[in-house]
Amino acid sequence: MTMRIAVLLPCYNEEAAIGQTVAAFRSALPDAAIYVYDNNSGDATVDRAREAGALVRRERIQGKGNVVRRMFADVDADIYVMADGDATYDAAAAPAMVDRLVTDQLDMIVGTRIHQAADAYRRGHVMGNRMMTALLASLFGRSFTDIFSGYRVFSRRFVKSFPVLSEGFEIETEISVHALELKMPVGEVETAYCARPEGSASKLNTYGDGLRIARTILTLYRVERPLWFFGTVGAMLALIAIILAVPLAVTYLETGLVPRFPTAILATGLMILASLSGFAGLILDTVVRGRREVRRLAYLSQPAPGS
Repeated sequence: MTMRIAVLLPCYNEEAAIGQTVAAFRSALPDAAIYVYDNNSGDATVDRAREAGALVRRERIQGKGNVVRRMFADVDADIYVMADGDATYDAAAAPAMVDRLVTDQLDMIVGTRIHQAADAYRRGHVMGNRMMTALLASLFGRSFTDIFSGYRVFSRRFVKSFPVLSEGFEIETEISVHALELKMPVGEVETAYCARPEGSASKLNTYGDGLRIARTILTLYRVERPLWFFGTVGAMLALIAIILAVPLAVTYLETGLVPRFPTAILATGLMILASLSGFAGLILDTVVRGRREVRRLAYLSQPAPGS
């Protein structure tokens, strides 16, 4: 049976690179359907994409996460190859990535970026990627070498079970967490990463998007690991309450008096909040388990790649 392969290229003001990107993927995957999803470009991105032979669609809500949500919902295929439209990813690596996904029956292959050109990947981005990768590993137990890579190959069951919630560049982080949470079989393949062609500029804001990504990781941790999150908060509040209460208890044992009522009230309040936080974590953990089961069932309703 011939598998349907879709190449998904989210784009915003990439007239200098989109034609080259479409041509490269057309050469690498001649039987694939190539979709360019334009996100309110103010240049000739749409025209260049159509001239290159891509199927062009539009997403009016700004943000890469919103584009990915639309692509995953609209496009029907067996294998999905997603990359950026800036000609920085090695399209020639796509057939090997697809073959690895099908042969090993994986649900996602991440194209780990190997860059040689000095201007391909800014030093601040390299450091930020390493920090966020380590943070994700510490929060969820395992991670990927390059969690921010936009070059990925997905199975149908990954795409159709993924409830995209992100709006911007934090989408790659959410994709990684989805795979980790459902314990999907995944893999990584090293791919070349090149500098943008002349006339193409990055839309990534190093610090602004970095803060958004860090906030997304912490939010996802609160949502996916509520018992640990609220349990940690409760333990910290309880520790502060105990520290405040110890001198009061010592004074009471020595004199039979409680001279600092405000401190005693504060310690009592903190201990109540600690208990509430712990119970909230327990309740939400049960809710999350139910949600995870629903996502897992949606995932299992789709056939494995190559089956």
